[in-house]
Amino acid sequence: MGHRKGLRTCLAAVCFMPVMAAGLTDVSVSGQEADTPPPHLIQTVTNQDLYEGMLALGFLENALPEAEESEAVYHAIKDSIVRISMGDAYGSGMIWEMTPGRIVVVTNRHVLDCLQNETALITFPVGRTVPAEVLGVSQESDIGFAAVVNSQFPYEELEQLRYVRKDLEAFALKQPGDRIFSVGAERADGGKVTERCYEGSIGDMWRYLEDFGAYMIYGYGFAKAGMSGGGVFDAKGNLIGMLSGTNGDGMIAAVPLSVMLEAWEELK
Repeated sequence: MGHRKGLRTCLAAVCFMPVMAAGLTDVSVSGQEADTPPPHLIQTVTNQDLYEGMLALGFLENALPEAEESEAVYHAIKDSIVRISMGDAYGSGMIWEMTPGRIVVVTNRHVLDCLQNETALITFPVGRTVPAEVLGVSQESDIGFAAVVNSQFPYEELEQLRYVRKDLEAFALKQPGDRIFSVGAERADGGKVTERCYEGSIGDMWRYLEDFGAYMIYGYGFAKAGMSGGGVFDAKGNLIGMLSGTNGDGMIAAVPLSVMLEAWEELK
């Protein structure tokens, strides 16, 4: 990595055995020196070091679910789902990338377009809401990116967040009929915003949809208003797409992961 910042260094204790040979005697410490305690050692690894070490080792990527069930998948990926809001309007997003200096969130372009000139506020799974900077949007696809600086969080909270798993090999293996899980923020009764996970299946991994003017993942499932920008995951917790729309009658549309990666490469 070029440096070892952020990694704990294990100092192993070395045991020295006395040398006993003809004509030699065991030299031991006697008197007050034998009772002198060792000097105090101080912790030289900071919370920032720990966070950056976890990043370098990939420990902040979404964990694999314990089972291929909606509750297990949701538990594995919930710490990567965020809510993006402006006044009473809101949408969903995902933690796309984490670095030592910032967190990048991906969402739909139409979610960011709704913000107009207002400040985008992002609420993270740790319960902290912070202002964000819009990095840019794709002109070809319903994709946009925003970022927040890490200095707005204590490192103990940063260590609890997770970024989505982006496995193109797993994405390429998806077939019609495979199970998918749509996760995002929805508005429940009383105006309270919560996150939900709905199970569905793939209809077509690459279908042209006139409403979006693009090739999308066409799926069978469920989504509610406010879940735009949330994730579509496979049963292993891998991101395969981003929710963009639903007809309210069991059909969903999602931007494919491959398109999301292309948009990010063009923007960064």
